[in-house]
Amino acid sequence: MRTATTIEASGGGAWRETVDFVVEAEKLGLDICWVAEAWGSDAPSPLGYLAARTERMLLGSGVIQLATRSPVTIAQTAMTLAQLSEGRFLLGLGASGPQVIEGLHGIPFAQPLPRMRETVEIVRAAFTGERIAYQGRRFTIPLPDGEGRPMRLSLTPTPVPVYLATLSPKMLELTGELADGWLGTSFVPEGADAYFTHLDAGLARAGRTRDRLDVCQGAEINVVDDEGDLAAIVGSRKKELAFSLGGMGSGSTNFYNNAYSRQGWADVAARVRERWQAGDRDGAAELVTDDMVLATTLIGTEDMVRARLAVWQRAGVDTVRLYPAGDTLGARLDNLGRGIDLVRAATAK
Repeated sequence: MRTATTIEASGGGAWRETVDFVVEAEKLGLDICWVAEAWGSDAPSPLGYLAARTERMLLGSGVIQLATRSPVTIAQTAMTLAQLSEGRFLLGLGASGPQVIEGLHGIPFAQPLPRMRETVEIVRAAFTGERIAYQGRRFTIPLPDGEGRPMRLSLTPTPVPVYLATLSPKMLELTGELADGWLGTSFVPEGADAYFTHLDAGLARAGRTRDRLDVCQGAEINVVDDEGDLAAIVGSRKKELAFSLGGMGSGSTNFYNNAYSRQGWADVAARVRERWQAGDRDGAAELVTDDMVLATTLIGTEDMVRARLAVWQRAGVDTVRLYPAGDTLGARLDNLGRGIDLVRAATAK
């Protein structure tokens, strides 16, 4: 298994510390650094900066939100970052959700599935250096009955691996069919079939097998030396999980809630969402169980984390995206370094 992490640049004055974290993470042997984009900083700007500050690790957009840019703009950005990083860039794409796309950007969220398919197809066409001509449900290039003619980008043709961040069944099928990698979340290895059934259907449709898809899963890593501290750490994680189940997305669309529901927690996920939407944030967090936290994170003693990584590996995870806990840079790097070592040990067996 490879190792990865995710950062974002929305911390204002903390950016310098974030850069130090990434530089030190590379020295620890981290394989990939993904840069997030939600409703704060964009992903491409810090990726360009990090391309100049790193030498070996891969850098990825985790993720660029589809509706906020045209497909060709996404292709231009990906090819530029690939050249700036000397071939170390991975393009991660995600549909986001109606709250961000409609509530923040004022762009209709409708038909995210054809938008994703067509974006990937147009982006890959742009990577070849050929003239771009495309006609689909969401995009037509060039516009018909206008003065435009098919054009090619002046950038050097550059194939860039495409990763899709998806959760719903149809989007997972599309990921298996089209993508080089899957950026997953809310992952419970014991319930992996909730994802892999759909990924494998897409892979089969394209005549591909699982070894053609990099399965990249993320989890908080917090290695505790005193088992007595575990209960407090798990408890502190519950409000964040309650936010994912109740506050991410709109009043009617929450892909995280749906993912947990498909993995065996439909009843509690529904009740958490109801409490959260009613404004009872503490009550929502109280409904989250210890098992829900431990099943989707790498929190615990070294032996506990080692055992969970073995389960992740058997489930089919290729890349472990580590979110290190810690109140200081040193604490986060310590957790990250211990996580990298444990992943290496698990892979060496």
